[in-house]
Amino acid sequence: MAWKTLDDMDLAGKRVLTRVDINVPVENGKVTDTTRIERIAATVQDILDRGGKPVLLAHFGRPKGERNPDMSLQPLIPALEAVFGTSVVFAADCAGPAAAAVVDALQEGQVALLENTRFHAGETKNDADLAAEMAKLGDIYCNDAFSAAHRAHASTEGLARLLPACAGRLMQAELSALESALGTPERPVLAVVGGAKVSTKLELLGNLVSKVDMLVIGGGMANTFLAAQGIDVGKSLCEHDMTDTASEILGKAKEAGCEIILPSDVVVAREFKEGAENETVAANACPADAMILDAGPEAVKAVQAAIESAKTLIWNGPLGAFEIAPFDTATNAAAKYAAERSEGGQLVSVAGGGDTVAALNKAEAAGDFTYISTAGGAFLEWMEGKELPGVAALG
Repeated sequence: MAWKTLDDMDLAGKRVLTRVDINVPVENGKVTDTTRIERIAATVQDILDRGGKPVLLAHFGRPKGERNPDMSLQPLIPALEAVFGTSVVFAADCAGPAAAAVVDALQEGQVALLENTRFHAGETKNDADLAAEMAKLGDIYCNDAFSAAHRAHASTEGLARLLPACAGRLMQAELSALESALGTPERPVLAVVGGAKVSTKLELLGNLVSKVDMLVIGGGMANTFLAAQGIDVGKSLCEHDMTDTASEILGKAKEAGCEIILPSDVVVAREFKEGAENETVAANACPADAMILDAGPEAVKAVQAAIESAKTLIWNGPLGAFEIAPFDTATNAAAKYAAERSEGGQLVSVAGGGDTVAALNKAEAAGDFTYISTAGGAFLEWMEGKELPGVAALG
């Protein structure tokens, strides 16, 4: 690994500027889901245990470079203190005298939380002066926000070049998982890519066909690939203007020796609602007045067979309209099978993206996957083969 971790740093008595993702849901001034806070707790605890002083940098919402009291990080303090089990002191700015006063007065065992980095317009512009002001507050820079690593901001990229830099525990786990899935994976490698639109995942599909051995395409995207093969998909969600692109991807896959797995049978309905009347038909026999809402039982068997033969699985997106029953059947069955294989040690499985996490949680399969990434955009850009500025800066 080209990047350093907390293990490579002497933290005793050091101020550790720690970039975290605590963009958590808040209702009526209270945090309603502490998952993201829980995921950074190991890093904060590690710094404290080794005599360092954690100084947290984070953004919240999109205040567009202006102070917006609705996007202050201050209301997060009770939730942070509950998860960390220690006192958290708030600074009304992330740079300048107000921040310096809080950091200078920080006692051993305490954590400092600096105000929303995006209250400064220079944050998203990766302004060198802002990064330099922030750097004055720390001795070491630790990035634990993989979910923000695809953006070259002052607190994710600029700062990393000004102080001795390392990855936090969450970032380290994320990078190790991704490296094992696409960097130097055990083969065969299977990717499952689903979701509504081909257009949003073009670069992803283009990169994957040259990296993986098998690629399952599901969800609304599969309809576009079926249409590209001259199949009538009725009233299904389908990007008819993307069929040429889908054909190109199929051609590229063939050249690369990547097997593309599309549904051989599908579940169709006339309306998109919970428990709608539905039937299973061959993929090339969708009635003109119906829409494809899920992969059929034969298609599920093919996906499970691919999972069984794979040693590594990368998953992004559902196989059908997983939000409503019974069109969550294929996603649930495939996810549960992948979870079983992972738990049994036969498969390394890495999944990420918002819909993906929701779908795997709904299938009660997320807990047994090898690694679930909470990063949306960063996970996708990494799968697309792009260099992430926040990670590159740690190199």
